[in-house]
Amino acid sequence: MRRCLLPVLLCLLASLASVRAQERPVSWGDQGNGTYVNPVLNGDWSDPDVIRVGGKYYMVASDFHFLGMQILESEDLVNWRIVTQVYDRFDLPGWDANAHYAGGSWAPAIRWHDGKFWIYFCTPDEGLFMTQAERPEGPWSPLHCVKAVPKWEDPCPFWDEDGQAYLGRSRHGAGPIIIHKMSADGRELLDEGVTVYTGPVAEGTKIHKRDGWYYLSIPEGGVEGGWQTVLRSKNIYGPYEKKVVLETGSTDVNGPHQGAIVDTPDGRWWFFHFQRAGALGRVVHLQPMHWSEDGWPVIGVDIDRNGIGEPVKVWTSPLPSKGVRRPQTGDDFSGAALSPQWQWNHNPVDSAWSLTERPGSLTLHALKAENFWTARNTLTQRVLGYESEVTAELDFGLLAEGGCAGLACLGRGSFRLGVTKRDGKVSLTLSDDRQETAVATLRGKKVLLRLHYDIPACSYRFSYSLDGRSFVDCGEPFFVDYGFWKGVRFGLYHFNTVADGGSAAFPSVRYEILK
Repeated sequence: MRRCLLPVLLCLLASLASVRAQERPVSWGDQGNGTYVNPVLNGDWSDPDVIRVGGKYYMVASDFHFLGMQILESEDLVNWRIVTQVYDRFDLPGWDANAHYAGGSWAPAIRWHDGKFWIYFCTPDEGLFMTQAERPEGPWSPLHCVKAVPKWEDPCPFWDEDGQAYLGRSRHGAGPIIIHKMSADGRELLDEGVTVYTGPVAEGTKIHKRDGWYYLSIPEGGVEGGWQTVLRSKNIYGPYEKKVVLETGSTDVNGPHQGAIVDTPDGRWWFFHFQRAGALGRVVHLQPMHWSEDGWPVIGVDIDRNGIGEPVKVWTSPLPSKGVRRPQTGDDFSGAALSPQWQWNHNPVDSAWSLTERPGSLTLHALKAENFWTARNTLTQRVLGYESEVTAELDFGLLAEGGCAGLACLGRGSFRLGVTKRDGKVSLTLSDDRQETAVATLRGKKVLLRLHYDIPACSYRFSYSLDGRSFVDCGEPFFVDYGFWKGVRFGLYHFNTVADGGSAAFPSVRYEILK
């Protein structure tokens, strides 16, 4: 009886912690005391997939039009760091000239097979792609188009014990679930596929095999209010039994989406999924999991004893922590290459940026663009945490006529604080997608630009400093929401409305997670 009540008591305590967190959201991830608070990644890593190789864990997620796809690594399932990017450009028709906002990589799957890492993903218009590497740091092979076809989603490869390869996927808009035979080298589909399940908005297929059973883990019902379903069969083509294994419970977290089942070296099991969290995007949660006596996964804690697990807010950490570690943020640009937390919003124009032209600074050369969204020289990062602050140092001494450079907030729309040069006059300007307002005339060549995010309050604010000590607020608080399937971001930009030309240097970017 005590053993039966323990999970319930732990989850009741978690619910109380959840209420406190809603009142004053001050914590997430590793708490440094043997517990963690969900989300474990409080930033936009949507559609996460996770595998274990030896004693380390690797995660990929949807990066959409941002370049390129990141790989995260962890030793304890809670603390994550970005180790590399799989690619840094899409060599696809039209990608050199335009930004395919909301296009790009959707819902990748990562697997370990035959001594190699494999990643599969679909783009909404171009097809199904694969890449592989012997080490997570790369080098990763050039993207191989397995199938040039639009409107496929959520692929997952699987190699059976006999060596036969398969690939599961769904269609754009979710469902049905289709299984293909695939060549052993993972480069070609061998048939048109077999539909094995049609359900309410079924997607995000992940294929596993255990004790002779094939398991398909799929989210259903949509991101906002759906649930997690598991199918199982002795034959990969079915027929499949069905069980709902995770649903909305007493916390404010629902069951999906795109869950990853992973084990620890000592035989325990865990489940990753994501939740939409307002402007922050889709954040990553970690749930305890075990297998029932009748062979079904049990995820979270079944508080109401209806046979379906509920997500937990607080839980004991899966493995000992070596210290709180979060994904990289700011940068002093002292490395020989761009740090992997940075992502371009277009295919990068390599001649238009440099880390060596002014050592210790990122230099952006202006390319002609009509506006911020068509500018091809914007470097971005995710926003992390409930409240945070980014401060960018800008050297605008070599700005050309028509040049615009500075710090941007982008999502469903954009706001920017930057420096513009018009008719030979250099001004600090505050801009959105409709208008530009002069804030001050600048006579030097350096300025500090600051952007403060308060995600729960839906309130952001720009400020600037000329002396590095006192900051002056600019304009009124504003709000930019989640957009193009991604959470709100910040970016460094430089474009020119007149012609190519001029440069802007960013010696440093500091990012502080406040809550």
